[in-house]
Amino acid sequence: MEEAILPFPGLCSRGIPLILLGSFISDGSSPNKVIIGNGERFANLDAAIISRVQCRIVALDLRGHGETKVRNSEDLSAETMAKDVGNVVEAMYGDLPPPIMLIGHSMGGAIAVHTASSNLVPSLLGLCMIDVVEGTAMDALNSMQNFLRGRPKTFKSLENAIEWSVKSGQIRNLESARVSMVGQVKQCEGITSPEGSKSITQNLLLLLQTKKDHPYTWRIELAKTEKYWDGWFRGLSNLFLSCPIPKLLLLAGVDRLDKDLTIGQMQGKFQMQVLPQCGHAVHEDAPDKVAEAVATFLIRHRFAEPIGGFQW
Repeated sequence: MEEAILPFPGLCSRGIPLILLGSFISDGSSPNKVIIGNGERFANLDAAIISRVQCRIVALDLRGHGETKVRNSEDLSAETMAKDVGNVVEAMYGDLPPPIMLIGHSMGGAIAVHTASSNLVPSLLGLCMIDVVEGTAMDALNSMQNFLRGRPKTFKSLENAIEWSVKSGQIRNLESARVSMVGQVKQCEGITSPEGSKSITQNLLLLLQTKKDHPYTWRIELAKTEKYWDGWFRGLSNLFLSCPIPKLLLLAGVDRLDKDLTIGQMQGKFQMQVLPQCGHAVHEDAPDKVAEAVATFLIRHRFAEPIGGFQW
């Protein structure tokens, strides 16, 4: 069979594309990986998946999360970001996209569901959410601002950011933290709101000193996205259940299930797997276990072929 000609150089035409939704950076070292924009938080997971099954990885950089430039980077509504996913797929494959599976973690999982339910990827044949449940997410939103206020606003170095992520429990895998945090922080461009009573020179010196002592800050200011939080998660469980394709839900704990998903799981409407001893960043804490679950799902539904002697 002839190799398909695809619009992105280096894009391997063999294997189902798995589109990962989040904020990423990757080195593009594998011919089976396509990195759009800036991507990092799935870097260990994508390598683990492509070592088990024949597939391609498309790590899509959601607006406002990385280095991709858009007209309105502050529009992080579920509708807009879902349309972004559809637009990227169309730009990559034109009118004849291959069968595709969407995989998303947390907010990225919510966007994957909104994309699927709106039929923005017509060739979609599989959907995977990683540790995102409507009930748990909606409950957590009440304390989210307090959580954000409690974390550091700046870091002295990348090593300092990595150390914080592990000690705080945000990421429990040091190797993953070393990859992930590079994409979550950026070099400070400046410090706002200097004291008005000081002279311009004093304010400039203060700004330069602050930037020197704490040169890194968060890439995205999550507190400013609060108006979109409800739209990401409200109604998510029923949207997920209504998608007429095979579905996989990976959770860090069974206690995260809400009523709708509990009923749906008992009715066999989706496959679920709990990965204990993981935090919310399941795919970073245990990339091999998540890769094994995804690979098994792909093979079971005959979406992909195993490679490297992978036993499922």
